Order: sequence, then C-alpha cells, then structure tokens
Amino acid sequence: MIDIAPQLIELEIGGMTCASCASRIEKKLNRMDGVTATVNYATEKATATVGDGVTAADLIATVEKTGYTAKLPEKPEEVVAAPRDIRLWVVITLTIPVILLAMVPAWQFTYWQWASLVLAAPVVVYGGWPFHRAAAVNLRHGAATMDTLVSLGTLAAFGWSLWALFLGTAGEPGMTHPFSLEITRTDGAGAIYLEAAAGVTMFLLAGRHFEARSKRRAGDALRALLELGAKDVAVLRDGTEVRVPVGQLAPGDRFVVRPGEKIATDGVVEDGSSAVDRSLLTGESIPVEVGPGDDVTGGTVNAGGRLVVRATRVGSDTQLAQMARLVEQAQTGKAEVQRLADRISGVFVPIVIALAVATLGWWWGTGGGWTAAFTAAVAVLIIACPCALGLATPTALLVGTGRGAQLGILIKGPEALESTRRVDTIVLDKTGTVTSGVMTLVEVFPAGDDELLRLTASVEAASEHPIAHAIAAAAGDHLPVRDFTGIEGLGVRGKVSTHDVLAGRLSLLEREGFTIPAAVRDAAAASEKAGRTAIVSGWDGVARGVLSVADTIRPTSRDAVAALKGLGLTPVLLTGDNETVARAVAAEVGIDEVIAGVLPAGKVAEVERLQGQGRVVAMAGDGVNDAAALARSDLGLAMGTGADVAIEASDLTLVRGDLTAAVDAIRLARRTLRIIKSNLFWAFAYNVAALPLAAAGLLNPMLAGAAMAFSSVFVVANSLRLRRFQPAH
Repeated sequence: MIDIAPQLIELEIGGMTCASCASRIEKKLNRMDGVTATVNYATEKATATVGDGVTAADLIATVEKTGYTAKLPEKPEEVVAAPRDIRLWVVITLTIPVILLAMVPAWQFTYWQWASLVLAAPVVVYGGWPFHRAAAVNLRHGAATMDTLVSLGTLAAFGWSLWALFLGTAGEPGMTHPFSLEITRTDGAGAIYLEAAAGVTMFLLAGRHFEARSKRRAGDALRALLELGAKDVAVLRDGTEVRVPVGQLAPGDRFVVRPGEKIATDGVVEDGSSAVDRSLLTGESIPVEVGPGDDVTGGTVNAGGRLVVRATRVGSDTQLAQMARLVEQAQTGKAEVQRLADRISGVFVPIVIALAVATLGWWWGTGGGWTAAFTAAVAVLIIACPCALGLATPTALLVGTGRGAQLGILIKGPEALESTRRVDTIVLDKTGTVTSGVMTLVEVFPAGDDELLRLTASVEAASEHPIAHAIAAAAGDHLPVRDFTGIEGLGVRGKVSTHDVLAGRLSLLEREGFTIPAAVRDAAAASEKAGRTAIVSGWDGVARGVLSVADTIRPTSRDAVAALKGLGLTPVLLTGDNETVARAVAAEVGIDEVIAGVLPAGKVAEVERLQGQGRVVAMAGDGVNDAAALARSDLGLAMGTGADVAIEASDLTLVRGDLTAAVDAIRLARRTLRIIKSNLFWAFAYNVAALPLAAAGLLNPMLAGAAMAFSSVFVVANSLRLRRFQPAH
C-alpha cells in the first residue's frame, strides 16, 4: 500500500460575516475524512491539511454546501482594490433623518411617522439585505449565526412598527413619540421602532465597513512584503543584456543590477562591488558592502555600483518568498485561547435566541407590557453578537506578524507567542550568534611589523583553512609563494622571496628547531589565554612574531545580552569550543553561565538537562547542528543568516542575523500576546456585561447595535497599535 503524503491546501472563503460562520465552516471541513482544517475569520481563509486523495475541489464543494463560497487564492497581482461601499452611504443618508426625527420631538411634524417609514423601509430591506440573505442561507442549512440575530432583531422592530402604524394608533395624524432610553409600560399600539431598525442596520454596516478597512490595513505589511520583489531583470545572454520578466529567471542565470535597482532574486555576486540596502527585508538601517563571492537576497536594493549576480534560488524558493509564506502561515494559525473563543461563538447564537425569547416572556408575564417585552428582547438579540471574539486573535496576529516581517522577525504562529510568555532561560550558540562566525586577524605582535604580516599572509594565502583566510585577507596584497606545504592540523610552510617561512602552532616551530624568543613565547601564551588562536610565524630558523586570530564578537551582542536579562531571561552560552575561549567570550558580553566543549549531538541533551531543572528554555542558533536543539527547546530562534534546516526547526526566525533581533522578537511576541489577551478580555467582558443590561430593559436597541459595532471596531483598532512597535536598538 502506498502512503499518500499530507498536502496543505489554502482557500479564500467568501460570505463569512462573523466568527460563528468561520466556526461552522471549520466543523464541516473537519468532518471530512483525512482533513484537518482551520478557518480564520479575519483573513477570510481556510487552511486544510488533506490526505487520501482529497482535492481542493472537494473542500470547495463542502464549503459551498455549508452556504458560503470558496476558491483557490489569487496571485498578489490579480487582487483588485476593494470597491467603495455604496450600500453604507445610501443607508447613512436615509437613516440620519429617521434617528433625528425620533430623538427630537420638536421636529416631529404632522405625518412625520410616515415619512420615517418611507426612509426606513429601504434601509431595512436594501441596507440589511446582507444580514437577511446570510440568515436565510444559514436557516436552509439548519444553522444560526450572528446574522440570524441581527436579521431577527431589525425585522422584528420593523414589523412591530408596521403593525403599530397600520393597525394600531401610531399612524394617526399629529402623533408624537418622545425619545427615551427607559422602558415605558404601554400596550405598544402607539410605539414605533423605525429608528431602532434603521439605526441598528446603519451602525452594523458601518462597523463592518471599518472592520474590513482595518483588516486590510492589518494585512498591509504582508502585501508590502510580497510587492518587494523586482518585476523585470537584465539577464546576460551571450554577453548581451536582455530585459525579461523576473518569472523567466532560472538558477544559474547571470543578471545585471544597476545602482538603485532591486536585486531580482537570491544569488551570488560574480563581478562588481557595492553597498546593498536590506532595510525593507531585515530592518537594518545601514547598507551592507558586498563583492565577488558574497550572497545577495532578492528584494534588496543595490545602493552603489554595478553588480553581476548569478541566480541561485528563484520563485518560491527565494528568501523573500519563504518569508511571505511563513508570515501567511502565522496569520492563519490560532492560539489555544482563540480556539476556546471559537467554541463559545459556535454555541452562542442558539443560547442568545433562547435568552431573547425568555426575556420577552418574562417581561410580558410580569405585567411589563408588550412594548417593554419587545424592546428588551430585540436589545438582547442585537447586543449579543460576539464578532469581537472572532477578531481578537486574528487581527492582532495579522498586525504583529506583519510588523515583525518589516523588522526582519518572522513569527511562525500563535503557539510561539504563548511560549515567549513562559520562557525564563535563553541558550545562545556562540559561533554565528554571539560571534560573527568569521575568523578575523585581531592583533599582530610585534605591532606594526608589516614584513611579518606580508610574508605570513603570502604563505597562508595558498591554504584553504579559515584561519589562513583571515590572515591573508588582512594583508591585502601577497608575494609569490614556492614549494608550499600544508602541515595537517599544525600550520603551513613555503618559500617567499628569499625566505623559508613557517607559520602555525608554537609546537610546530619548536619541532622544526626554530629559536623562540621569550617575547614571542609570552605573546603566544597571552593570546591563547584571551581565547584567541595564536599563529606563530618565523623564517630562517627564528620565530619573528605572533598573529592572533579570533571569531570576533558581534558589536551588538553585549547590549543584546543586557536587554535579554532585562526581559527576565537568564542567558546561557553554549559552544563546542574549549572552556578558555568560551569563558573569554562570555565575560566580554556579560554571560555568567557557560556550557563549553559540547559536540553537536550533545546540544539537545544540554537543552533537555536545563528543562529537567524546571526551566522553560529558548534557544538561538544558526547552524545545521543547532536544528535539533532548536526543535527541542520550548522556543527556537533561528538566525536568518544560517542554515535553512535551522530556520525550519525554529519558532521565530531573525532575518537580521543579529542578536538584538532576538530581543525585539521576544518583545514583539509578548506585546502581541498582551494585545490578544486585552482583545479577548474586552470581547468577553462586553458580552457578559451587556446581555444582562439588555435583558433588564436598560439598553435601547439602537444603542445596543452601536455598542456591538463599536466592540468589533475597538478590537481591530487595539490590534493596529502594534503597527507602532519600534525595535529597542
């Protein structure tokens, strides 16, 4: 039997008007064999993991049977701007006079009530049509949603008004209708609720309009990310530049990037040097110098000279495309607390309808009169809509992950947010995380000895060792070398000019019988004690000096460690280097706890050991050998300059490759989680507080509608505050 690998299918859902719609679709999809789905009301998308031959067409058919529309996502360039909401403006124009006439008795002229009917009827029928249509569709499928409540409430208010006007006493000439927020005990024959029916419709349409607008703003960051890429590119074909759409690029193609142009795709510089502005992708404010052999990323801007780049990754494989994919995946996820809110929304509507019927019966049964009973019941129907519950998490995730992408921080999903709150220890891999991961010549002894550096660098230039590269790069120009020999694990030898040069460990020169002056011996010992690699160099039988090479600490690491401590985290340095080197690095950046001499396979064991002590562990690393430990930690932070497998195993990806990005990532994740919690508190508290008030007859239906619409808008506006998040450094 052949196993069919699970496939991820994403659909755009149409027709959803509230969180309970999303909950219904999610339930229907999850009842399909081999399907695990989540539906996000804020992004209007369904994400399903399917197997056993389930296709997108099957999912679309299920959604349509539920009463909604579904389609595969459009490409970014196919998305059109949202149309202007004509329906809302028509409703506002007609409703304002109705509300004013009802609220100001002095303006109630003869037959004003009939004028209100003429104005209110189109509002209830045309303006409320989206609610009535959705309620009817749901009714056909045996379900009730927020639209059911709104439709029932507005039609009941309008129907009561028609009865009072045509069969009661409300239609008599000269009738006045004092506006009051209190419930009055009458038989209801002279009371009309046209302002409530029209006002509720207007406020809810306005609320949805601003909600949709805010949701579009919340997704701006992702759209900006998708639009970063170049649209066309100058490819070199037989030595001639040919302008082609960027989609026609293939790995291995060589293309030209002029000053001011975007780099079309990920690649390696083959010719030219320039400064590349990566700020839109990583948040770095300072352009980075690149030259032959350096990697460049698609979407960044060439700020200096002409570059010739060989494409290495194109299309969906590029870093920009991977970033956009990670952000989209994060925005469709759900925190555990949101799943609870969704379950509540799913059963809320039937409970509210039952409560409205009970309110109607209680008021009438206690002698309150039909007007009081009806008013309270309609207020219950309208105030109850828990749309804010459905928006609480998705909108905060939309804005938080979008803002993170602008700063070079990719949050994989809400689970990562929840982990940041609990983390108390952060394990920092030394090489490539705290340090730059590149060996650099940091000191020459005797200082200023140009001949020592030039002769040593000339021999080292013939070696492939990283330490040799560091020394060779520091000298710049090199002299010709003859009879070069690499001595495994110890050093190099070669003839430069008239000298027989030997460079490497002190033990190598001792073995070869070189004279070692005391000053050179002391300098080598001091270099090793400082955690550096000491290369002793000499010629003609005498050791002439020491070149100290080290993996340099990133300039921002000390500030980043201090900031991590300020967030309540205990930093731990983890490295395969020896204890001396590790302690030197830790002391320089302010880390007290060091775990040294750890083999790659032992990193997972060290994370598990810390977790066994009751700690909640985050880990930051960049290499292939960090991937398993990143996956095992409670919160994995991958430096984006590192290996793809490390990025895949992490919860947060730091595109900047700078430890200060880890600080910003944890700050942003915690801020986003706080916004989610405040949103949920507001939504829950609002419904819990408002429903009893409505049932007690203390809320006018029109004000209930305004308050309900404001609740959703408030939640979205609260989430949009995350757009103002600024990095600490």
